[in-house]
Amino acid sequence: MLELRHIGKSFPGVTALDDVSVSFAPGGIHALAGENGAGKSTLMKIIAGIYRPDGGEVWLDGERLNFHSYHDSMRKGIGIVYQEIQVVAESSIAENIMLDKLVTFGHTGVVNWRAVNETAKRYMEMVGLDLSPRQRIGSCSAAQKRLVQIAKALSANARVILLDEPTSTLTAHESARLFGILRGLKEKGVTMIFVSHKCEEVLGLCDQVTVLRDGKHVGTRPAAGLSRAELVKMMIGREYLEERLGRIPVAEDAEALRADRVTRRGAVEEATFVVHQGEILGFYGLVGSGRTELARTLIGEDRMDSGTVTVRGVPVQIRSIQDSLYRHRIGYVTENRKEEGLLLKETVRTNITITIWPRLVEWFTRRIRARQENAVARDMVGQLSIRTAGIFQVAETLSGGNQQKVSVAKWLAAQCNVLIVDEPTVGVDVGAKQQIHQLIWELAATHGTSVILISSDMPEIVKLARRILVFRNHRIVGEVTGVDDPARSAEETSRLIGEYLH
Repeated sequence: MLELRHIGKSFPGVTALDDVSVSFAPGGIHALAGENGAGKSTLMKIIAGIYRPDGGEVWLDGERLNFHSYHDSMRKGIGIVYQEIQVVAESSIAENIMLDKLVTFGHTGVVNWRAVNETAKRYMEMVGLDLSPRQRIGSCSAAQKRLVQIAKALSANARVILLDEPTSTLTAHESARLFGILRGLKEKGVTMIFVSHKCEEVLGLCDQVTVLRDGKHVGTRPAAGLSRAELVKMMIGREYLEERLGRIPVAEDAEALRADRVTRRGAVEEATFVVHQGEILGFYGLVGSGRTELARTLIGEDRMDSGTVTVRGVPVQIRSIQDSLYRHRIGYVTENRKEEGLLLKETVRTNITITIWPRLVEWFTRRIRARQENAVARDMVGQLSIRTAGIFQVAETLSGGNQQKVSVAKWLAAQCNVLIVDEPTVGVDVGAKQQIHQLIWELAATHGTSVILISSDMPEIVKLARRILVFRNHRIVGEVTGVDDPARSAEETSRLIGEYLH
């Protein structure tokens, strides 16, 4: 039995947890639910020994724990899969999985790399990661890195596993495979604490659900007797209605961007598509199928080996993200906010306005006009309801979900003609997800922005996209049209997508 008694934790200007008490039964999957900033990740880090509580006690099997570091919790059989991706980029996948348990030849201290790679491969296969264990993890996508983190937690043979948004960036197929693994661990008596903003996952997988709101314990309920509407109401404190967004008329003769046989060897093979002005085009596929790889090639982050890209009817060569943004007005919301999307040591203001600094520079003094910069930052904080002490708060001190909002905000501020949005709602709560969906839809419907939406969240991509391109084995293998037709059900669209995937 893992038990938390009257846990409290504060940071400068913020009370993260206020007198939280909850028990976790052995051999069960227990969900922690709540909005961004509710205290879920803070509670997980206290259990894992990363944070020390300001007050309260943590007990495990009748013993009061007094952790000073994560290593203390590991020795007690507690493992964690972090919300934020944390890997050693220059090391191999196997090294990242086996870092704290490298196999050596007897007592020589010499690493047995063959045994390390073979052991890592077993755990990679458990999570469906079909890559070489020797591959450098820095070359992997964010979703692949997420699977490596899960494989590492499984390799520790922990008694308690903390999973903080483990399915963010995973498709439904990949998530289902993970859930099978978790149910198998449950049968072996492993206790799992599961954080997710996806209500269907919480209700379908977990035994118990504990809801936090503004750092307080709202309640704990059996998942079996809880409806989605009841869960959402506990999380946000009010009724929530999921409304379908309207259909956006698109001019078929107004091409915003066209790709012809775009190829990056080993990542994208002969990708051909067009996105029209004011259209939301979906990219869907499994991890490593080529969705993100194509996006990074289009914006010049990765080199294109062959093919052509046309922007508003003019052939172009895009060699960098700066080239993409300032010459062609193409923006990219990365799926990996921590490593690529944010300057974590900088303020919320800097992160939001960095894409528009050239527009804010005063001609004579060459200084950024602070009043206008502040106004833009405050406007985006308001539009996205970013929970922050102010625009001068440092980005790394925000919750993961609010960091994601800032990552989205900087590209909304840029007012691009074409915006590629890669996993826009990773780690955000149900209310924030609705806001981001509405903003993406309004960009296309009201401002005529062309949006390429890459998402592993099937309901999200079906809700927003007009057409969906399906990726498999680095290729576009199919196209589903009429996604926004009111007469077409979401289930029918999902079925059509599934046919291309299999």
